[in-house]
Amino acid sequence: MVLLSPSIRALMSMLQICESYAVAHGLRYNVSKSELMAFKAGAKCYNIIPNLTLCGAPLKIVSKFKYLGHWVTDDLSDNSDTERERRSLAVRCNMLARRFARCTRQVKITLFKSYCQSFYTCSLWVNYTQRTYNGLRVQYNNAFRVLLGLPRYCSASGMFAESHTDGFAAIMRKRCPSMLSRLRGSPNRILSALSARWDSPMFAHWMRLHSIPSVA
Repeated sequence: MVLLSPSIRALMSMLQICESYAVAHGLRYNVSKSELMAFKAGAKCYNIIPNLTLCGAPLKIVSKFKYLGHWVTDDLSDNSDTERERRSLAVRCNMLARRFARCTRQVKITLFKSYCQSFYTCSLWVNYTQRTYNGLRVQYNNAFRVLLGLPRYCSASGMFAESHTDGFAAIMRKRCPSMLSRLRGSPNRILSALSARWDSPMFAHWMRLHSIPSVA
């Protein structure tokens, strides 16, 4: 469960509601796994965060936490989550290359599409450094080369075109508008209203993906 609040006072009120609900329904929160994070607004941030408690125990203050497998940071940067995906991709690629080394080329391509193109929550990435983003792109290209036994410096665009497989840029161009389309079609009024804004970070990211050429 996640509580989002625009102020400390409002968050304290929400925590009190949770405590009252837990007492009324015989529930107990695991305070050791509960954390508190204050988001930064540009250069502005809380200099002093008062001690907030849940069921009498203080909440641990953190600068990032993982929610449903996605890293959320106080500065709203996606570098940590992009790096998580890069490491996960490296593990999956090495596993495929080791276990299916004797399979046919077509089988390897099918396995690659199934296990190496997920890029979990990549459609939410809007704030990252180019270095981190390129690191994931290079990892993706090298994963395909290793699995198929291709030369290290062969053309990325050429090998993906020959194998009828989406390259890194193509996947990103598809995932972001797909997410945006689902949000705009959502029956939730808050989600549909936010996604319809022309100044939303997600829409700006979608425009960058389709206007800036990528390097293979």
